[in-house]
Amino acid sequence: MKTFCGRANPTTGAMEWLEEDENYDYHQEIARSRYADMLHDKDRNEKYYQGIRAAVSRVKERGEKAIVLDIGTGTGLLSMMAASAGADFCYAVEVFKPMANAAVKIVEKNGFHDKIKVINKHSTEVTVGPDGDMQCRANILVTELFDTELIGEGALPTYEHAHKYLVQEGCEAVPHRATVYVQLVESRRMWAWNKLFPVHVEAEDGEKIIVSPSEMENCPGVPSVCDIQLNQMPSSDFTVLSDVVTMFSVDFSKPVRSASTCYRVQLEPIKSGKAQIVLSWWDIDMDPSGMINCTMAPYWVKHTSTFQWRDHWMQCVYFLPNEEPVLQGEKLYLIASRDEYSLWYKLQKARGEEESKADVLLESPVCRCQAHLLWNRPRFGQLNDKNRTMQYIKSLTKVLKTDSVCLCISDGSLLPVLAHYLGAKQVFTLENSAVSCSVMEKFLKANHLEDKIKIIEARPELLTSSHLEDKKISVLVGEPFFTTSLLPWHNLYFWYARTAVTGHLTSGVTILPQSASLHMMIVEFQDLWRIRSPCGTCEGFDVQTMDDMINISLNFRESKEAEPHPLWEYPCKSLSDPQEVLTFDFRKTVPQHCLSTKGSVNLLRKGKSHGAVLWMEYYLAADISVSTGLVQISNEKGNCEWNPHCKQAVYFFSSVIESETLSDLPSAVTYAINFDTKTGEIAMDFKLL
Repeated sequence: MKTFCGRANPTTGAMEWLEEDENYDYHQEIARSRYADMLHDKDRNEKYYQGIRAAVSRVKERGEKAIVLDIGTGTGLLSMMAASAGADFCYAVEVFKPMANAAVKIVEKNGFHDKIKVINKHSTEVTVGPDGDMQCRANILVTELFDTELIGEGALPTYEHAHKYLVQEGCEAVPHRATVYVQLVESRRMWAWNKLFPVHVEAEDGEKIIVSPSEMENCPGVPSVCDIQLNQMPSSDFTVLSDVVTMFSVDFSKPVRSASTCYRVQLEPIKSGKAQIVLSWWDIDMDPSGMINCTMAPYWVKHTSTFQWRDHWMQCVYFLPNEEPVLQGEKLYLIASRDEYSLWYKLQKARGEEESKADVLLESPVCRCQAHLLWNRPRFGQLNDKNRTMQYIKSLTKVLKTDSVCLCISDGSLLPVLAHYLGAKQVFTLENSAVSCSVMEKFLKANHLEDKIKIIEARPELLTSSHLEDKKISVLVGEPFFTTSLLPWHNLYFWYARTAVTGHLTSGVTILPQSASLHMMIVEFQDLWRIRSPCGTCEGFDVQTMDDMINISLNFRESKEAEPHPLWEYPCKSLSDPQEVLTFDFRKTVPQHCLSTKGSVNLLRKGKSHGAVLWMEYYLAADISVSTGLVQISNEKGNCEWNPHCKQAVYFFSSVIESETLSDLPSAVTYAINFDTKTGEIAMDFKLL
């Protein structure tokens, strides 16, 4: 049986459904999972083990048999901890079949097959009774169902069901409780991920300002949480406006309600400013006394030198519906509303009689302006990057003439507006989707440019002379940016689009950017390598089966693939100089043949070669370029600074994935990179010498 998988096609700029082997979905799920990251999370594992030992002891002290229910068992690790702590029997529930199969093998390998039963079902389908999946209800409930937002993976309905049908009243729970903390901050950098700031353009006839449509200004955005490695956000990028306060707690040892509700806490700003952002994180107490605590608190809250790095649980950034000025010492209420899977926040000023009114459940934010549907948060940040915009302004100023007829090909770009203000005679913009057309229409209307710039909703290959009012294009521009792009080179769709519209271009057409290049550098990651590194043993249990399973899935395709990561969140140091490996000349059409390169790069610094980072640079005009990757190598140690608005491509070397111990540090890395012009994909291979 085959399965259909959605993939971005870089040659068409569209999502396409491809027929894949029936195991493809499983392999992708496993290969890109965070299982390895969780198994490497020593703090989490130790705290769970301590909490489980304590819970088993409390049950035994009451003279009861310890019967454990472990929901979302994964590798079976927590069940094995319970069995080795003296539990009489464990029911380990895992809905993902390949994972459940692995858990059976791991449990068997570690000698617990008579103490642990793996149940391959969703916990809500588990039955209890003489003929059921469980002989009796459990008196210890162990789970790890949490994401960065705590409730995003359905922890609340799962707990609610378990308390009703699967565990005894008054059961022990590990973790015992979770507590969510919040802090109000002002941050231009983070606010720039949610709102578009005015763009100032110096034109020949004076300064022009590109403003956002009012519906975008007043739009609450999308409800999905923005989860990031907040420990990589420098303190200079935000201003703390309140102390850290507890928003709410959930006691997992008692019945849990998943129904929508809201919580309200009083805040007194410790500083005046603009309330824009709610930062949030949680901790879990593994025991009732709170002595065994695992926290996600960021560096400015948790003053300790021993930080546990983890990528499966990070911190949350929530955007308030509107920026609100607050005064030091004034009385405010922060309201958190939630449904079963998500949270959202609103700030309320205290106004006498309103204080005693019952909390009203706020509606989940819905984007009405459509810009938040078109642009993700890094894209908002990119559009708000003044330095980047200035590069486009400078290059457009160089190439535009008073008789220029300009066509822009990018998704929801401000380039058509810049081109108009900088003197183009006529401007067309080619938009790939109804959403980008709608957003552009609103922008043009807000800036009174409806009759100055023509929006064309058509695919490049379907562009006709009548679309262009029988004019030939003398300047073709693109950022390039396309919403379907996942890896840096996917924006090369601009090249394919440029090729498709060749018949509509003048013979002396100017293409901006005129070319692009793929760059590469060998790096050592501070922590990111852990997500792909085998674990071997975890808290004394053999989990090699899981390592093997991930490895098979990573090798499921003939060639391993690079994966996108926002490297500003993941510190690394360069072991080699950055190197240009392929170039793409947009002044010419896409060639029929593949573009290939081979070579080697010398390693200049000592360190573990975890992988190669790849990114694109675009050459807009003479001496003007923009990079999607490396900003600078900031010191002699090789610490890297990355473009914060783009994901870079990371290709992990097999020495990381297979945990090879290299007897000698490699001195160079050879590479072979092939760009298939028919598919728009890049295949690569690296060898450490």
